[in-house]
Amino acid sequence: MKELFDVTIIGGGPAGLYSAFYSGLRGMKTKILEAQPSLGGKVTLYPEKMIWDAGGQPPVTGAVFAKQLVEQALTFNPAVVLNRKVDFLEKDGNNQFVITTDDGSKHHSKSVILANGGGIITPKRLEIEGASRFEGNNLHYRMPSLKSLHNKVVMISGGGNAAIDWAVELVDIAEKVILVCRKGEAGAHEAQVEKLENSNAVILRNTVIRSLEGAGSHLDEAVLENVWTGEISKERVHHVLVHHGYHQDNSLDTSDNLPMERTEDGFYSGDAQGCTSQEGIFAAGDNISYEGKVNLLVGAFQDAVNAVNSAKNHIDPSAAATALVSSHNEQFDERNKQMIREMLGTV
Repeated sequence: MKELFDVTIIGGGPAGLYSAFYSGLRGMKTKILEAQPSLGGKVTLYPEKMIWDAGGQPPVTGAVFAKQLVEQALTFNPAVVLNRKVDFLEKDGNNQFVITTDDGSKHHSKSVILANGGGIITPKRLEIEGASRFEGNNLHYRMPSLKSLHNKVVMISGGGNAAIDWAVELVDIAEKVILVCRKGEAGAHEAQVEKLENSNAVILRNTVIRSLEGAGSHLDEAVLENVWTGEISKERVHHVLVHHGYHQDNSLDTSDNLPMERTEDGFYSGDAQGCTSQEGIFAAGDNISYEGKVNLLVGAFQDAVNAVNSAKNHIDPSAAATALVSSHNEQFDERNKQMIREMLGTV
């Protein structure tokens, strides 16, 4: 027999995770569908980057922040399905949603929250023969721990904002930073480029990595080519970080009776309450556009609350418009008592 959920959240990034927490707070039977092997979304791409602008949260690394988001999301034990890309969304004869994932599984839900951001994000790999054998060791597509790069020779390939930010951050940590940029000028914020140019980093413009050399799975040397002169050079390295951008897959299809209105930029057209053009389908985070939209990480949390409240009222029109605040919500009564007992040492 099919298991029916009150709400199914497509996407396990910040907007999806907070949606899961808040839907649990509202007593909804909840499922998260995530295409990646773990929850956390884009925040996990920058595990060492400091996040300063989350209200009431001291400066925290992306890795810690993502971990806290996941822990919060699992407070009310939602069902979680990982490594499953959503391919198709339709409605059945009972006016309920059927979500089909890439393994052919079907998930049934009374409402849906789209929290899949710009789609499934995977880093663009180096198109170099044999490069894959160094992945997981000292060839990286996301920033590893800063401790592992301390006093090391680090080569960074890329000329966008993320690559330049990485290089600036590592100047005072690594023994030597080498930036390899295919173009003559980096396409990043001028202030960050200026910081890098005024540092002791080595900037190799009009240059690409042609091959990586090393024994087994450990790379030791990068072979470079100047694309203007054809000159070949070699650099001894301890780590190579690659940031050439991302592939984004937002190929979620819907049935003919569920057309979704989108803006010229591809965002779902909606309103501040998380409603899309389709009744019962809501959106939160980077994928929805409406007047007054806050395009910050913290804005995803407000989107999540509004989308969940709209979903709750969709499946139960008699429900309150919002949940009680946590200090008064009966969902936390026993948890609060337990925390007080622990603080008083009476457990």
